[in-house]
Amino acid sequence: MIIDGAMGTELQARGVPMHEKAWSGAAVLSHPQIVEAIHADYVLAGAEVIITNTFSCGRHVLEPAGLADEVAAINRRAVALARQARDRSAQGPVAVAGSMCEWVDPKGKWTEPTHFSASCREQADLLAEAGVDIIALEMCSDPQRSRLAAEAALATGLPVWLGVSCRRDGETGRLVSFDLPHADFDAFVHALADCGAGVINVMHSTIDDTPAGIAAVRQSWTGPMGAYPESGHFTVPNWQFVDIIAPDDLVREAQGWVASGAQILGGCCGLGVAHIRALKAAFA
Repeated sequence: MIIDGAMGTELQARGVPMHEKAWSGAAVLSHPQIVEAIHADYVLAGAEVIITNTFSCGRHVLEPAGLADEVAAINRRAVALARQARDRSAQGPVAVAGSMCEWVDPKGKWTEPTHFSASCREQADLLAEAGVDIIALEMCSDPQRSRLAAEAALATGLPVWLGVSCRRDGETGRLVSFDLPHADFDAFVHALADCGAGVINVMHSTIDDTPAGIAAVRQSWTGPMGAYPESGHFTVPNWQFVDIIAPDDLVREAQGWVASGAQILGGCCGLGVAHIRALKAAFA
């Protein structure tokens, strides 16, 4: 299955300014035509799943960004734009996945489980009511928050994808959770393998670290799995399009991921429409 590429970095590449705290979260209000156009371009490139621009749109992200009053409007609008793009561009079945993340301000109230759980329940319900087909949890790295987000998503009755992110620790060489340098990635995946998700994706991990991430997932998970990596790096609030992998090179790397069991392929930050078109051509 081919899914889409990045939304936030593609918005930035098309001239949409990124918010320092909400990143691309408010773009559905300020630049809805560009959001819809990106979704449509991914569908035309061959994506069979498109992911809403709601990664940073939970109350736990939008409230610290001064957008608490817009939580419902942003989530509903994001789903509507994805569905509109799908309906006018798709020649075959295309699912809409609602993105959720566990990013929190470490100094704010959202680190408290009760507040974070309530935010996840609110967003999951908004996405489900707006008409997504799947809920995609993305950049999961903290065991407690990941499980709370999964519980909120599963309560909607929709299929849930768990997106886990890893990287190599520069000092020890160990594979760790992306934002938690002391959290062993193998142990993290093992702890969440029973959370109820139907798919586990290794996502927003570097091209080089993705094979190890897939191997770690396979140790604890026998169900469907996928890979949609990043390319470049982030300097808040903008993505740095440095040394972006070429589409043909991504295809060559993806052949190894498929051989290791990946059944879902796409791209995260830095990877755009040309990358998805190449994956579709190679694996259709």
